[in-house]
Amino acid sequence: MLVSGKEILGVANEHGFAVPAFNAGSGQLLNAVMEACEEAQSPVMIAIHPDELSFLTDSFVDQVKFLGNHSKVPVCIHLDHGASYEQVIHAIQLGFTSVMIDASHLSFEENIAITKKVVAAAHPVGVSVEAELGTIGDTGNTVEGGVTEVIYTDPEVAKDFIAQTDVDSLAVAIGTAHGIYPKNLDPKLRLDILEDIAGRVDIPLVLHGGSSNPDDEIRTAVTMGINKINISSDIKIVFANKLREVLNGGNSEIREPNVLFPACMEETKKVALEKIHLFKSNDKVKYY
Repeated sequence: MLVSGKEILGVANEHGFAVPAFNAGSGQLLNAVMEACEEAQSPVMIAIHPDELSFLTDSFVDQVKFLGNHSKVPVCIHLDHGASYEQVIHAIQLGFTSVMIDASHLSFEENIAITKKVVAAAHPVGVSVEAELGTIGDTGNTVEGGVTEVIYTDPEVAKDFIAQTDVDSLAVAIGTAHGIYPKNLDPKLRLDILEDIAGRVDIPLVLHGGSSNPDDEIRTAVTMGINKINISSDIKIVFANKLREVLNGGNSEIREPNVLFPACMEETKKVALEKIHLFKSNDKVKYY
């Protein structure tokens, strides 16, 4: 069933789990994560970044809507890191049920202004809005991007931002980065900042850059108020690694998609299931 971001995250907030938001950048990735969610009885947000949408073309959204409308698990179609009002409006017209406006790189006042504009357009048509305060790091090779130096979310500013914009969820910066961390980098989440924010606000909080962080930290973050976690690199890396293995297996005649991709999809599904259980979203369909 196709639902809004507010609907899917409201239940997560009430019952203390995080909905996985998988960046499904292809039909194969989409089918793999949907199989995992249906098997584990987990709600899911299918996140599509504007760069992914440009590659996949608008018709891909119809594929996601079809799966959502024919699935027994709650499915939300989410625009990930919308960079402009125009991108958000385009997503709403395509049938996205949730949109993110990421103006975190702008001044606080500019972030508020564009977020309020997006909320004014999205809410009347039942579309939920996510915004971001602070900045997410970037490890390289990701469509999501990021910055070199992380600016942590200020808890008091977060409370003010939510009050002024009426957003449905807020992405917070507590030390994560998009992509897979280099081997010499040991990321640490500022759980103290998360605890402070969660104590001041009453809307679902979002963690971007959820790949590669230690499971214990992610597990703790979920218990402290994180209700949505974005996963992109983790599912794509295992897909690509398995595809390399298949292509380098010695059979130069392999070319059919239904021969090339099933093993890759299975690896993606395994990782998706691991994340679902880590986020405690398994067996939560019963609450919707």
